[in-house]
Amino acid sequence: MEQSPLIGLEKKACTGCYACVRACPVKAIHVHTDSPIPEININRCIGCGDCVIVCGPKAITYRSSINEARALFESGGTIVALVSPSISAEFDDISDYRKLVTMIKALGIKYVNEVSFAVDLLAYKYLSLLNDFKGRHYITSIDPVVVSYIEKYHTNLINNMAPLVSPMIAMAKVVRKIYGEEISVIYIGPEISTKDEALKFDNYARVDVVLTFEELRLLFKEFNIDESNLEYSNVDGPLSYKGTLYPLRNGFAQTADMDENLLTASMFSIEGHKEMIKAISEFENNITTIQRHLCISFGNGLDGPGMTKRGNRLFKEHQVIKYANKRLQNFFRVEWYDNLQSYMEMDLSRTFTADDQRLPDPSPERIREILAELGKSENDLTGCLECGYDSCIEFAKDVANGLTKHEMCLSYVLKSNAQQGDSLRDMNEKLAQARKALKESEEKTVLEKESALQASELSNAMLEKLRSGVVIVDNLLKVVKANSTFTAILGEEAEMINEVIPGLAGADLNRLIPSNFINLFSYVLTDNESIENRDIQIGDNLLNVSIFPIVKGKVAGGIIRDMRAPEVQRAEVINRITEVIDRNLEMVQKIGFLLGEGATDIEHMLNSIIEFYKGENKKKKS
Repeated sequence: MEQSPLIGLEKKACTGCYACVRACPVKAIHVHTDSPIPEININRCIGCGDCVIVCGPKAITYRSSINEARALFESGGTIVALVSPSISAEFDDISDYRKLVTMIKALGIKYVNEVSFAVDLLAYKYLSLLNDFKGRHYITSIDPVVVSYIEKYHTNLINNMAPLVSPMIAMAKVVRKIYGEEISVIYIGPEISTKDEALKFDNYARVDVVLTFEELRLLFKEFNIDESNLEYSNVDGPLSYKGTLYPLRNGFAQTADMDENLLTASMFSIEGHKEMIKAISEFENNITTIQRHLCISFGNGLDGPGMTKRGNRLFKEHQVIKYANKRLQNFFRVEWYDNLQSYMEMDLSRTFTADDQRLPDPSPERIREILAELGKSENDLTGCLECGYDSCIEFAKDVANGLTKHEMCLSYVLKSNAQQGDSLRDMNEKLAQARKALKESEEKTVLEKESALQASELSNAMLEKLRSGVVIVDNLLKVVKANSTFTAILGEEAEMINEVIPGLAGADLNRLIPSNFINLFSYVLTDNESIENRDIQIGDNLLNVSIFPIVKGKVAGGIIRDMRAPEVQRAEVINRITEVIDRNLEMVQKIGFLLGEGATDIEHMLNSIIEFYKGENKKKKS
């Protein structure tokens, strides 16, 4: 069955605090410029769970295995629980460890075994491997987080990984040898990385369900399991010797009675995510100088994401040591040794698979460019560390690779906020000026509207006083405005329409006047030329029409006079008599001018003839 990702993010619950981004040791959680919500790249994740621990609003969660556990409980098969040695640090609220064993069995589990015996077994396997030194230095593979980190970010060191399984897988093999291959195995521990580790193994090494201590408490609550009404039960064998100390920093080395003398020890014990990263990097770069094996743990044994209690490291270590001492009071070393020898020949080997998630280093030019944008330089080797990076250069590299954004840099944000503050003040000043100008503009607009309204009312009043009909139409021959005289000229039907639609606004001119009249308006609108004093006979009415363009091709106006009206007739008679007189005077002037020119020509001709005859007479006398 395909599993959901180990880590999930509930976007609705996320507050965008970016604590998870800063906490992730491999930057598997990205922040993009186009979204305030981080994004988890599950391919880069190593399963450490630091993001789960630091997420205040609980937006980041790990994959739950409770439903799978319920299904196993209901199956009716034989179930074996493998318990991590750090369970004593988690359940300090249980009065006696033997009560806790009974509570676990009450879920429907038949056997409860401690993984610490597998720690003993692996410790001696490691001791044998290191004693048979052939020039290769090893990194222990007991912590799934360390294994995943090397497979993804230091693939060159895969051959330096000790080829042995983790205690969880080793103990799964042990209990199947004891109880049979058909059993179901549940591992209970403080880590979440073991959930994905279990998916890598099947058959004899199979772990069917991995529960965290937090999930175990939830199941106790669901099944109403409480120690108050339960009896003691002992863990099932084989029992361990010092494997119970495994959660402590040097617990694994002590389990195998390895030499821990700083002058002579062949293995260094290292714990913590920063220490892990630095140690592996130094191991890769300086192994020929260091010449030591590394026992590395991420540090989730006593403070993993699957625990319900955070901090109090010393108290938790005390609980582990206290339980170990209690166990050793009734310890039978010979029995333990015999059990150990019976499983020493068991195949606990494994291989590793490279899953390179490293990104190429950006060019020096690009890094300098980003540093300049951040207000940094290549000399800023450490920085404030608030971004989660050890140096500004490392931060700039991930900005270039799209794993984070500039705003994750605290000094950049402070500087940007200061600049934004200055910009905001400038914008506020400009906004105040704009508001003032807008207010003045609004006041001016109000005055202009009032003036326009007064002008409109005045023009309407003047229009109504005219004794000639006035109509204004648009290019669709719809009436824009008409005065009452125009309506009266058109007759009763138009006046009825005017009562419903004052000024005939929007009325179709085609329905008001005949086609020959319409053609005049169409001509003016189309050709943009005026028509003046055109007489039109409409029924018994003789109208004098002048039409002129107001807006080219869009609006035209017409002035219509009813020639029957007495005042129009008098004015028209006077106009036309004046026109006739003006024309006659003009004609007389032209005739006089022509006559005057003819008399002058005749006079000139007669004078020329007289002068000619006078000249001839003088010639005859001489």
